Amino acid sequence: MASPQQPYTDGQPGAGEGQDGTYNDQLAGSAPAAAKKKRAYAGQAYEFGAGGNAALGGQQPGGGQFPAQAAPAAGGYGYPGQQPAQGQPQYGTPQQPQYGDPNAQNQAPQPAYGQPQYGAPQAGYEAPAAGYPTAPQQVQQAGVQGVQQQFSQMTVGGGPQSQQAGAAVPQLRLNPLRPVDISAQGQPFHVSDLDQPPPALILPANSAVTPSPHSNCPPKYIRSTLNAMPATSSLLKKSKLPFALIIQPYATLHDSEDDVPVQYDQVIARCRRCRTYMNPFASFLDHSHRWRCNMCNLTNDVPQSFDWDSVKQQAVDRWQRPELNYAVSEFVAPQEYMVRAPQPLIYLFLLDVSYAGVTSGLLATAARCILESLDRIPNTDRRTRLGFMAVDGSLHYFSIPRDGGESNDAKMLVVSDLDEPFLPTPEDLLVSLTDCRANIETFLGKLQGMFANTQNGSSAMGSALRAGHKLISHVGGKICVLSASLPNIGHGKLEMREDKKVLGTSGESKLLQTQNAFYKSFAVECSKTQVSIDMFLFSSQYQDLASLSNLPRYTGGQTYFYPAWNAARTEDAIKFATEFSDYLSSEIALEAVLRVRTTTGLRPSAFYGNFFNRSSDLCAFPAMPRDQAYVVEIAIDENITKAFACLQAGVLHTTCNGERRIRVITVSIPVTQILAEVYASADQQAIAAYYSHKAVERALSSGLDAARDMVQAKMVELLQTYKKELGGGNMGGGGLQFPANLRALPMLFLGLMKNLGLRKSSQIPTDLRSAALCLLSTLPLPLLIQYIYPRLYSLHDMPDDAGLPNPETGAIVMPPALNLTSANLVPFGLYLIDDGQTQFLWLGRDAVPALINDVFGTEDKNQLKQGKTSVPVLETEMNERVRAVVEKSRDHRGKGCGSIVVPPLYLIREDGEPSLRLWAQTLLVEDRADQGVSGAQFLGMLREKVLS
Repeated sequence: MASPQQPYTDGQPGAGEGQDGTYNDQLAGSAPAAAKKKRAYAGQAYEFGAGGNAALGGQQPGGGQFPAQAAPAAGGYGYPGQQPAQGQPQYGTPQQPQYGDPNAQNQAPQPAYGQPQYGAPQAGYEAPAAGYPTAPQQVQQAGVQGVQQQFSQMTVGGGPQSQQAGAAVPQLRLNPLRPVDISAQGQPFHVSDLDQPPPALILPANSAVTPSPHSNCPPKYIRSTLNAMPATSSLLKKSKLPFALIIQPYATLHDSEDDVPVQYDQVIARCRRCRTYMNPFASFLDHSHRWRCNMCNLTNDVPQSFDWDSVKQQAVDRWQRPELNYAVSEFVAPQEYMVRAPQPLIYLFLLDVSYAGVTSGLLATAARCILESLDRIPNTDRRTRLGFMAVDGSLHYFSIPRDGGESNDAKMLVVSDLDEPFLPTPEDLLVSLTDCRANIETFLGKLQGMFANTQNGSSAMGSALRAGHKLISHVGGKICVLSASLPNIGHGKLEMREDKKVLGTSGESKLLQTQNAFYKSFAVECSKTQVSIDMFLFSSQYQDLASLSNLPRYTGGQTYFYPAWNAARTEDAIKFATEFSDYLSSEIALEAVLRVRTTTGLRPSAFYGNFFNRSSDLCAFPAMPRDQAYVVEIAIDENITKAFACLQAGVLHTTCNGERRIRVITVSIPVTQILAEVYASADQQAIAAYYSHKAVERALSSGLDAARDMVQAKMVELLQTYKKELGGGNMGGGGLQFPANLRALPMLFLGLMKNLGLRKSSQIPTDLRSAALCLLSTLPLPLLIQYIYPRLYSLHDMPDDAGLPNPETGAIVMPPALNLTSANLVPFGLYLIDDGQTQFLWLGRDAVPALINDVFGTEDKNQLKQGKTSVPVLETEMNERVRAVVEKSRDHRGKGCGSIVVPPLYLIREDGEPSLRLWAQTLLVEDRADQGVSGAQFLGMLREKVLS
C-alpha cells in the first residue's frame, strides 16, 4: 500500500512538489504518474482558486501543512486513513494500554486491526500442534488446576454436569475496560472506529465439544449488543445497556455464494424438553451414548443413526458432523417437519396500468425486466408458477395457455366489481413457468401495447390485492406490487392527506401512521395463508407510503421506493431494472418461522422487524428475504450460574427449490458479574441497530420528537451511568470519559437523530420519511450503520493504489474514509459521499480544469450535468480509478450482506444547484447542516448534562 500522506515537519516544501507542500520528499523523488497528477491538481488548485485554502484555517501554501487538516492533538489521531506504524497502538499514546493492543496486560488475544473477529480461532482456540485448543493466556496464568476446578461442574471434556444452585459464575478475565476521553480535546471518534471488529467473545477453554474455529457464531449472522452478558437482571438494569441480538439469518442473496454446511442425512438431534438443536456447545456422556443439552441441562439419547450416513450408506466420524463443528449449519428436514408438501415458488405480479403507471414507463420497463429475468427466477424443481394482474379502475386478469396448444395468446378478463371481485377462471391464472414459458414471453412482449392509450387515472390496488390473495392463498407465495398511483377507489381507498404546513410540527406524526385499517388487517390475513407482499412504489405525487408499507411489514416483505421515477431517465430505468432483476433471482425462504431458544434463565422478550409475531416467541414469515435483519431483545429472569450462556436461532423454511430445511445459528456469550466487563464487551454497532428499531417504534407511536428525545436521553443515561459506576466520578480534567469500544456511539446516535427518517425538518416529504423509517427497521447491520453514518472518500488525492485491484485479493482498494465534516472538504477537491442508498459526487468550487477533464472529459465544470447522473467512461487513469471506487462502494456484497439496492449517483457542484448541495450536506453528520447541532456541540451538550 502506498505510504499515507505525511505533512512536513520543517514547513519546507520538498524537491519537485506542488505549492501546497502536500507530499514528502520520498514521494516527490520517485512518484509515479498518479502521484504527479495528484500534486498537479493540488498545485493548480492554489493557482486557480487564488489561495482558496487560506480560508480553511490551514497554513498558507509553502507552509507545509496539508490543506484543511489541522495537525492532530498530541495523543490523538493522525491524518484520516493514516495507519499506525507497526507495533504502535491504534489509539492514544503509546504509554497507555490501548483498546486492541495485544501487549496490554490481562487482555485476551486480539486479531489484527481490520481482520475479521470470528472465523479465525477464538481466544481459547489458539490450537497447538496437536490440534486441540489451549486456554486463553489469562486462564493459563491462573493455572491448569484452577481451570479444572472451575469447570469440574461444566461437562467440559465429557464429565457430568451438576451445576450447584446459586454457585458463583467461574470468572474468566474478559475484555479489559479501556477508558478514553471522547471529547474533541482527548481521543475523539474517528470513522476508522467503525471498521473495528466487535469486542471478542472470550469463552473458557474447551467450552465447545470440538476444537473447531467455527464453533461460535460469526458476527455477520448474529451480533449481540453485549459480548459479555450480566449474570443477573439487576446488573443488566444497573448497566443501562440493552441486551439484544441482531439476527441476519442469510449473508448472501444466492445459494451458490452461501458457505453454510448442509446436513443431508436427515438425522436431527434435539433436546426432548426445550427442543434445542444439537450444537458445538452440547456435551456427551455415557461413552457418548447420551448428550446433555447446553440450554436446559436435560440428558438426551444420541440418535441411533448419528454415526451412520444414510445417504452414502457408510459409518461416519461423528466429530466431523457439521452441527458439532459449525455454529451456523443447515439440516434437510425429514417428513415430520412438514404439515403439507413444500410449497412451490409463486410470484403474482400486480401491475399498475393507470395513466401514471403507463406514461412514466413503469409498465413497459417492468414487463421487459420480467421477460429478461425469466431464466434467473429460481426454478430448479420446475414447479415455479407465475401470475399476472393489471389494475386501474378495474381488475384485469390474464389467462395464459400452455405452450403447444391450439392458441398461444393470453386472454384478458376484466372485472369491474371492486367490492366483491371474483376469479373468472381460477385454473389457468397461475401458470407453470416451465410449461408456459413461450406463451409467457409472448404475453409480456404485448402487455405494454394493451394499455398504451389509457386515460384512466384511477387505482383500485386494494381490491386487486384482495383478488390476488384469493388467487394464491390456497398455496401461498409472493404478491409483487408495482404501482405509480395512490389507491383511490375500492378497498383500502386512500385520501391525499399530505399537508406541507404540518411537516416539521407535532402534527406530522399522524401522517406517518396508517390512514386506513385495511392495510394492517389484510396483511395479518395474508400472513396466516403464507402470502408475502413486496411494494415497489414509483409515484411523483403523494402515494401514502406510511399506509402501504404495512403490507410488507407484517408479511416479511420489503418496501422499495423510487420517488419521481421516470423510465425516460436512463439512470432511473437502469437502477430499477438491475434491482428488480436481482430481486427476482434471489433465493428466498418460503413459509418460514424463526424461534430463538436460550439458556434457562433467559427469554426473548421483544421482537423487531418485518414479520408477524404469531406467539410469544414465534415469528412468522410467509417469505423470508435475504437482505433484512431482525432484532430480538433478551430478558434475564433468573441468575445465570454458568460461565457462558447460549442462544440459538432456528429458521424452519422451504427453499425456493422445494426443500424443507432448518437453519440453526448458535452463539455463546461469556457471563460476568463485573460491570466493567459488561461495558468493555458492549458492541456499539449492535447497540445503534437496536436503538434504530426502538426509535422507529417510538416515532410511529408517539411522534418524531419523542423518538429523537429517547435516543438523546439514552446517550446521556449511558454516559452518566459510566461516570457514576466506572469513571470514579472524575471527569479527568473536563473531558468526557467512555470505553474505547463505545467511542463511536455518540456519533452513531447523532447520525440516527439526523437521519432522513427522524430529522427535525419541514422540508422532508412524508413518503420519503416513511421510506427511511422502513429502511431503519429492516437494513442488515453493515448497511444500517452506513445509512446512519455515511462514508466519505476523498478522490482527488487518493493513495496511489486506491481505485486499483489489490494484487493479492483482486478487490478494488478503497481510499481511507474521512469523518463526516466539511472541515475535510477542500474547495479544489472531488469527494464521494455514500450512505448505501444514494451516492453523491461532490465537486469543489475551485476544482481545477485538469481534474475535471480527467474525470468527466470536459474542462468546463459548467457543462457538467448536475443531479442524477453517471460517471462517463473515459480512457484516463483518473477516470478509471474514480469509476472503480464508485462501483466498489456501491457493491454491497463486499460488506458481508446481500442487498439488491443500487444507489443512484448525484453530481453536486459546490457552487451549483443550492437544493442539491443542501441535500448532500445533510449527510455530513458532524456539521450543523440544515439545522441542528454539530458533532462538537453534541458532545459539549452531553458533557454538560453528564456533569450536571
